[in-house]
Amino acid sequence: MKAYERLLKYVKIHTTSDENSGTHPSSKCQFELANLLVSEMNDLGISKVRVDEHAYVYGEIPATKGYENCPSIGFIAHMDTSPDASGENVNPQIIENYNGEDVVLPATKDILSVKVFPHLSELKGRTLITTDGSTLLGADDKAGIAEIMTACEILLTSDIPHGKICIGFTPDEEVGEGADFFNVKEFGADFAYTVDGSREGEIEYENFNAAACKFEVRGVSVHPGSSKNTMVNAALVAFEINSMLPSGEIPRHTKGYEGFYHLTDMSGDVTNATLSYIIRDHSATMFEARKETLKHIADLMNEKYGEGTVSILLKDNYRNMLEMIEPNFHLIENAREAIQKVGLTPITTPIRGGTDGARLSFMGLPCPNLGTGGFAFHGNLEHITVEGMELSTLVLIEIMKLYSKEDYK
Repeated sequence: MKAYERLLKYVKIHTTSDENSGTHPSSKCQFELANLLVSEMNDLGISKVRVDEHAYVYGEIPATKGYENCPSIGFIAHMDTSPDASGENVNPQIIENYNGEDVVLPATKDILSVKVFPHLSELKGRTLITTDGSTLLGADDKAGIAEIMTACEILLTSDIPHGKICIGFTPDEEVGEGADFFNVKEFGADFAYTVDGSREGEIEYENFNAAACKFEVRGVSVHPGSSKNTMVNAALVAFEINSMLPSGEIPRHTKGYEGFYHLTDMSGDVTNATLSYIIRDHSATMFEARKETLKHIADLMNEKYGEGTVSILLKDNYRNMLEMIEPNFHLIENAREAIQKVGLTPITTPIRGGTDGARLSFMGLPCPNLGTGGFAFHGNLEHITVEGMELSTLVLIEIMKLYSKEDYK
């Protein structure tokens, strides 16, 4: 079965994660895809296939005889789709011999625009897969699953020598919990790749340092007619807090390695107000400076309006995987070689976000990220090409070959 055929099957299964559920997995519907994958993996002849109580799926392909001393390489993708858009009743449309121009999504008449997505013109002549406009597609990351499964099928039906190959499919990556219950020891790999990126040929091994911040403001409410020097309007204090952050350091105005403060939620009235932010920076030094800035703002507000007016909660989420990848840079060198072998030019980009691979790297499993061939994730303009998926699958095969070379035996 081709990778895109698997994708079209997988996207029909509703797997949207839910950050507010408090359960693991965050949505029980993810078990449907997990159980399907277990069945398919068994049918392919993959060994030690199992799904645990948290919907993590594991399996392995034993090393070819004589290659048992090669490194064990893992490939990981996530089953859930983003709660940013509906992932239920997905209805893909397939456009063969795509003309490289704007695409009208039939259910909503939304436009997949070349002006907004200039790369579309480069996809001319390919088979393009989009949504119908009413949902996301789910290529993030069911394309990664499909490519791993297809690579495993190719390996198992060929005479390609290889070391042990470990396969893992996780829930809840989209709500930041994909590595929470991942059993690195049971997985059994020395190194791994997440297959969860964008354009085919992409390699990502730097990501943001990330934290969450919540300000809680307690006001003093008195009658406005007699409030001079007494009232503390919590909502206005919240506005003041936000105004003290640099206006240019928000997602809209930053790119590449530039960090930001991102206001994700706010609510309030005279008595109480809250502000929630995420903080991101590739530089560990700048990341710590950003957190200190937020704490300093809270201190200033308490000096101005009285101790206890503002409280701040800061929580680190994940760190830049670069420090864990650098000692294992063969992962990047081999990925680049594999990408070149299939006729692509490697693209190295910093991740402006997080990844399961970052957390797994700090859990003892160095784990950079590879592209899947998809674009515009998390919304109804998501799209991918059949050819991009085929190339991404071949990259995985080439990586498997590279780790079975004589110098790894």
